[in-house]
Amino acid sequence: MMILTASVLLLQLFGSLAYKDPHCAGGRDGVVHLFEWKWNDIAAECKRFLGPYGFCAVQTSPANENRVVTSPNRPWWERYQPISYKIATRSGTEDEFRNMVKTCADSGVRIYVDVVINHMCGGGGTGSGTGGSHYDANTLNFPAVPYGSSDFNDGSNCHSSDGNIHNYNNAEEVRNCRLVNLLDLRLGKDYVRGKVAGYLNHLIDLGVAGFRVDAAKHMWPGDIKAILGKVKNVQQGGRPFVYHEVIDMGGEVIKASEYLDVGRITNFKFGKEVARLFQHQNPLKYLGTWGASWGMWATGDVVNFVDNHDNQRGHGGGGNVLTHWNSRPYKLATAFMLAHPYGFPRIMSSYEYNRANDWEGPPHHGDMSTKSVPINGMDCGDGWTCEHRWRQIYNMVAFRNMASGKPVSNWWTGADYQIAFSRGDRAFIAFNLEGYDLDKTLQTGLSGGTYCDVITGNLENGKCTGGSVTVGGDGKARIHISHSSRDPMLALHVGAKVGSSEKRH
Repeated sequence: MMILTASVLLLQLFGSLAYKDPHCAGGRDGVVHLFEWKWNDIAAECKRFLGPYGFCAVQTSPANENRVVTSPNRPWWERYQPISYKIATRSGTEDEFRNMVKTCADSGVRIYVDVVINHMCGGGGTGSGTGGSHYDANTLNFPAVPYGSSDFNDGSNCHSSDGNIHNYNNAEEVRNCRLVNLLDLRLGKDYVRGKVAGYLNHLIDLGVAGFRVDAAKHMWPGDIKAILGKVKNVQQGGRPFVYHEVIDMGGEVIKASEYLDVGRITNFKFGKEVARLFQHQNPLKYLGTWGASWGMWATGDVVNFVDNHDNQRGHGGGGNVLTHWNSRPYKLATAFMLAHPYGFPRIMSSYEYNRANDWEGPPHHGDMSTKSVPINGMDCGDGWTCEHRWRQIYNMVAFRNMASGKPVSNWWTGADYQIAFSRGDRAFIAFNLEGYDLDKTLQTGLSGGTYCDVITGNLENGKCTGGSVTVGGDGKARIHISHSSRDPMLALHVGAKVGSSEKRH
C-alpha cells in the first residue's frame, strides 16, 4: 500500500509539473514578446542582443496563415484569425521561421509561439489567407487544413441565440460558443484534436520549445489535455513549455486554476497590482508578502507581465495597467518584476500606434508589408519601441540571472513608498517613490567592494558608466536615491562589481 501511495504521489507530482518548465539554457531567465516582429529580425536580435544579454526566450506572434483584413487596414488582430496551419504570415516564410529558431537556439535563446487553436477566422466572407490558401467562412470550409462545417461547434452544443458568447458566467457558453463571432472549433472531436496537435508537432520539429495558448479559457481543459497528449517532446528534452491565456481577476465562473494540470497561466492579477503599487495607489511597504498571499497562484504556476499586446490597448483584461506610454512607473514596475523571484517574467516589446486607432498593425511600408526593425546603438527606429532594449530593463534581466535561486532577504521599508531588499548575497535593489530623498545605510547582503548601479549605467572596461555604491565588509552601504530622479531606484549585483569576473548569465 505504501508503494502504491508513493507511486500515485509521484504521478500527481509529475502531472502538476508537466508543461511548466521553460527550458531555459543554463543561467537564463525571462521571455520577451517581440510583438509582430519578422522572423529575420528576431533571428538578428537573438544573435546580437538577446543571447549576449542573457534572455531565456522570445514569444513570437502567431506563426500560422491568417485572414487578410483590409478594413481596417491590416490590423494587429488579423494574426488571430487562422486560415490554415501553414507557416506563412507577414512575419515571413517557413524557411525564415526555421532559420530564426536555429539562430536563436545557437544564441542560447528559446522560441515560444503564440498559438491560436480555439477558432479559425470570423464568420462570413471568402478569400485567401497570407499564404494564398482559399477559405469560405460562410460555409465553414477551410480546405488547406482541411476543416468543414462538422468541425465547428454549432447549436448542438452552443445554446446562445446567435452562436456568440454573451454570458461569461455560463462556462458552457464561454467554451462552446463563438468569441466575437470567431468560428469556434469542435475540440472535442478527435479529428480536430489531431489537426491541432499536428500543427504543434510541426512547430516542435522546427525546434520550438513552448507555446502561449491564446484564448485558453474558451476551451475545455480536458480538450487541451487531450491535444497535448498527442504532442511530442521538445528537442530541448521533456514536455513543451505551455502557458495559457486565462483572464481570471476573480468573480467569473471559469478559474485559472482549472488549467494548471496542462501548464502555467498568464497572471493578469500581477499587472493590475503592480500598476496600483507604482502609481501611488497602494503602498510599496506591503510587498514584503508579494506572491501567492496576494491572491495569486504559486510561483511555478504563473507567467507574470506588467502589460501585454491586448491590455496595453485596453482589451483582454485591460484597464488601469502600466504601459510604455508612461515610462517612469513602467520601468519601476518591470524592474520589480525582474528583481523579485516570484513567477516567470515576460517583458513586452511594443511598437508605436495612434491610441485613437488601437487596431493599427505594425510599422509598415506603402504596400502594407511589415518594416524591419532598425537598430541605432541601443535604440530602435521606425516606430518600434523595443522596451527590452531600455537599460533599466535589460540590466534587470542580468540582475535576475545573477540572483537565480536566492530568496528575498534583508527586507527593509522606510516609509509607505520606500523599500529595499537583497537576493541573498548576489543582488540588491531599492525603490524610492516618496516625495523626499532616500538616504540610509542599509544591509545589502553583498560582499565588500564597489558595485555599479545598473539602473544608471553599466560596468564597462572595469569602470561604472553610471552611479556606483561602495559596500563595506559588513555588507552595509549608504543608499541614496533622489525623489526627483528620472528612475527613482538603484540596483546592484555581483556581475556588475568592479573587479569581478562574473558573467551576466
